[in-house]
Amino acid sequence: MDWLQLVSLHPVSLYQLVAFPFAVLFNYLCLTDSFSTRARYLFLLAGGGALASAAMGSYSLLVLTPAFCAGVLVSSLGAQEVHRLTFFFQMSWQTLCHLGLHYAEYYLQEPPPVRFYISLSSLMLLTQRVTSLSLDISEGKVEKTPGGTRSRSSLAEHLCKALPYFSYLLFFPALLGGPLCSFQRFRARIQRSNSLYPSISFWALTWRGLQIIGLECLKVALRRLVSPGAGLDDCQQLECVYVMWHTAGLFKLTYYSHWILDDSLLHAAGFGSESGQRPGEEGYVPDADIWMLETTHRISLFTRQWNRSTARWLKRLVFQNSRCWPVLQTFAFSAWWHGLHPGQVFGFLCWAVMVEADYLIHTFATVFFRSWPLQLLYRALAWAHTQLIIAYIMLAVEVRSLSSLWLLCCSYNSAFPMLYCVLLFLLAKRKPKCN
Repeated sequence: MDWLQLVSLHPVSLYQLVAFPFAVLFNYLCLTDSFSTRARYLFLLAGGGALASAAMGSYSLLVLTPAFCAGVLVSSLGAQEVHRLTFFFQMSWQTLCHLGLHYAEYYLQEPPPVRFYISLSSLMLLTQRVTSLSLDISEGKVEKTPGGTRSRSSLAEHLCKALPYFSYLLFFPALLGGPLCSFQRFRARIQRSNSLYPSISFWALTWRGLQIIGLECLKVALRRLVSPGAGLDDCQQLECVYVMWHTAGLFKLTYYSHWILDDSLLHAAGFGSESGQRPGEEGYVPDADIWMLETTHRISLFTRQWNRSTARWLKRLVFQNSRCWPVLQTFAFSAWWHGLHPGQVFGFLCWAVMVEADYLIHTFATVFFRSWPLQLLYRALAWAHTQLIIAYIMLAVEVRSLSSLWLLCCSYNSAFPMLYCVLLFLLAKRKPKCN
């Protein structure tokens, strides 16, 4: 009976699968001689609008409205001010939407419809594309199409020049999920000639499909290891550690399968990793490197590899522009971007402290553990501790109620991050002074 859960798809996955044939159709039309560049932009834009309406219903206005406004701002503002104003507008809109979610969850005590959650998730991805595009323009990586004077340039001409921006912000393969695709890569793929447009690798898609099936089977098997209804509210002592590891494992498997499906959709449309990247074209960064995530003994490395395109986006947007406490500022902004739920604020700030501790601990470990048996033992213990800390952070971020967060903090699981906090405090005093 549990194997029936394999066919009970998440709503986002269901709509991604519905969009899959249209991505294949887009790829096929790009390989023909009758699909012009403007037709490609319009196809992706129309597909994004249709997918938003189907998946979100009336809540699609929460995504379509800021996308239209951001497209107007990007096409009308100068390179010096475009990033500041678009960032302020986009984050303000997203924050208001998250506040509406808080009001429904904490005050009305009524969870909003699933379509509202889908729109918020899509809005967060839209924020990535908007800020990435504005940064590219302000840094001179993307040159805006020069427009004519107001007396000579009609509204239709303005819309035609802004069409690539609107299409990029709403193109359907990346509307509901997927790694961040830069505007440079997007435009380079659209403007390719028909003979050079990348074709679909059916072997790559088949391999991704087998990975998704394997991950879903692992989820079913992992559910059988714990009795139904087991949680932190009814576990005892060390049993809570096992419950935490089990629950976090289910979350990670869900993320992995979603990321692979999103990557498959982008690949089917011609924007994927194996789609014939040319010299000088910006590289494609998939979100999931499962082997690296599950084998690393470094929290800092796990952080850089977890949802890699988002990690690189945060590094570019926040980390590289922070003059003091860049790690803390990056995780604080990540909590803001995710919605500022109490568990998210606590989890991301805890994550920042764990990353800082990880740098110091492993720096001193390379000095004290010289022989290979000690290094092997250290790596094994560090791997187990890293997985438990990540599980702790993941549960803190995913919980929605203060009571669940309190149960997590009062359980035996808090001993794992507390150990890293103590080591951070002790080793910080011995850290040599350096720039």
